[in-house]
Amino acid sequence: MRNFVIFFQVSLFLLVLLGMGLESPLSAQSADLANLREPRVVEDGGTGAYKAIMYTDAGLVTHTIFRPEELSPFGKNNKLPVITWGNGACANSPWEHVNFLSEVASHGFLVIAIGPMPEEGERGGGRSTALQLLDAVDWAIAQNSDPTSPFYNKVDVTRIAVSGMSCGGLQTLEVAPDPRVTTAVICNSGIIGNGGGMPGMPALTKDHLVKLHTPTLYLLGGESDIAYRNGMDDFKRINHVPVFVANMDVGHGGTYRQPHGGEFAVVATAWYKWQLKGDQDAGKLFTGNPCGLSQSTTWRVDKKSLP
Repeated sequence: MRNFVIFFQVSLFLLVLLGMGLESPLSAQSADLANLREPRVVEDGGTGAYKAIMYTDAGLVTHTIFRPEELSPFGKNNKLPVITWGNGACANSPWEHVNFLSEVASHGFLVIAIGPMPEEGERGGGRSTALQLLDAVDWAIAQNSDPTSPFYNKVDVTRIAVSGMSCGGLQTLEVAPDPRVTTAVICNSGIIGNGGGMPGMPALTKDHLVKLHTPTLYLLGGESDIAYRNGMDDFKRINHVPVFVANMDVGHGGTYRQPHGGEFAVVATAWYKWQLKGDQDAGKLFTGNPCGLSQSTTWRVDKKSLP
């Protein structure tokens, strides 16, 4: 009898919620699952050794996953490092960066972007938070330990990058002090004065930079990038961890929407390969005096505490 009363009370509560025009958590989750879209190949799947796919997983409906379509090459001796991504304008969709993210994933990475998978040509709505970057990290670690997951024992949970563009770069800086983070990649971004910026952006101050504990890459769009001064000021202030800054004169929008993510994808992928896979050839872009990227006519670079 007691169980029946509890069941009746719960059922009545759910009916009241629905009558008020509110969804129960269960119905909201069901709606999210019902709206899952078929996995899609972006462009041709990328230029890397592993053709990538894009999809939203039923266990992480708040994010978009980019990863090699075929997972059989990955295991004990070849694991997938994790890269999380925050979008420009704090958007809850990676629609603007899918070419870039697919290209990176094709080189053997598990890339998880904030926001559900967009349809082709669709601009997703809503706002995101920095904690969604850590939600992605938590999910990836859990997947590696789950015998029922396709990622079981295939994820390198000791190699994790947090990354993002513009507002997503500020979100990246906010969570970069997490001890699980191996490297941070800040694109078209930098801390704005002493906590300024548009509503919804992380209100970081410059003293937050001392909390960084990993090698950090800044990719900026040159002096016409609205984040140029902020990013370069960050670089000037960071003296306790290795840091590299690269500028290409393309403005705030970068090259993310170009085929295979353009030059920003080339440089970011080399950094990820070096920092997360130990690829010393890729690291030559950033090491040496002069470093490899300084030979480019496209990029202007500077670095600190790097060999």
